[in-house]
Amino acid sequence: MPADSLVKITDVSFAYDERSILKGINMEIPRGKLVAIMGNSGCGKTTLLRLIGGQLKPTSGELLVDGQSVPDMSHAELYAMRRRMGMLFQFGALFTDISVFDNVAYLMREHTDLPEELIRDLVMMKLNAVGLRGAHHLMPAELSGGMARRVALARAIALDPMLIMYDEPFAGLDPISMGVIGQLVRKLNDALGATSLLVTHDVQEALMIVDYVYFVSDGQIVAQGTPDEIRASADPFVHQFVFGEADGPVHFHYPALPFAQELMGEGVGGR
Repeated sequence: MPADSLVKITDVSFAYDERSILKGINMEIPRGKLVAIMGNSGCGKTTLLRLIGGQLKPTSGELLVDGQSVPDMSHAELYAMRRRMGMLFQFGALFTDISVFDNVAYLMREHTDLPEELIRDLVMMKLNAVGLRGAHHLMPAELSGGMARRVALARAIALDPMLIMYDEPFAGLDPISMGVIGQLVRKLNDALGATSLLVTHDVQEALMIVDYVYFVSDGQIVAQGTPDEIRASADPFVHQFVFGEADGPVHFHYPALPFAQELMGEGVGGR
C-alpha cells in the first residue's frame, strides 16, 4: 500500500469494559483510494468507523487521520476534523420532516456562512451528481429505498469531504439500486479526489468497485489484499465469506452433543 495514507491505524485495540471488540488492528487507507472492510456481523467493522470519527477512543494503540491523532484531539479540533468527513449511515438516516433539498442543505447551513442563493446552487449540483435534481422538492417518505440512499450520499458529500465513510450502503437495496449506488460510490470518490472507507457484507458488489480489502474476524485482521487477491485467497474463512458457503470456519451447526446421544434423550430438556 502507498505510504501516503489519510488514515493510519497502528496496534489499535478496543473493549467495552471487559468485552474485547478489536485486538491489535493495523490498517492504512491511502489517499484517493476506495477501501472496503468486510467481515461477519459483530466482528468490529462499525466500531472501526466510530473510532476514526472520534465517537469512541481506542483502549490502546494509535489512530491518525490526516497525520493527526484523533483520540488526542480537543472537542474543537474533533469537530473541525469531522467537517472534513462525510458519513453515509445504514439505510440513509435522512431527516424525515424536511425535504430532499433541505436534507442536503443542512450541513451547508450548519457549518458555513454561505448565502442561501449559493447553497441552492450547490445543493442542486450535489443532487444532480446522484441523478436526483428533479426530486429536490420531495419528502423522504415519498422516496424509494434506492432514492433515499442516493439523497443520503448527496448529503454525505455536501461539504466536499476528504474522507467519506459508508456503513452498509447496499443494505436492503434491490439489484438495480445496489448497482447504481456502487457505481456512484466509485465515481464520486474519483471525481471529488476523496478517500473512501466502505463497511459492507455485499462481497461481490464491493469487489467490483474497491481498490483494497481488509477482512475482519473476531476483532482482528485475518486477510487483506486487492479484489483479485481476495477472490483467489486460500484462507478458509475468506473463501467461505466470498463465495457464501454455508459451512466452513463459520459453522452451520450450533455446538451440540452428537445427534445420536440426543436421540437417546441425553442432554435434552435439562436431563
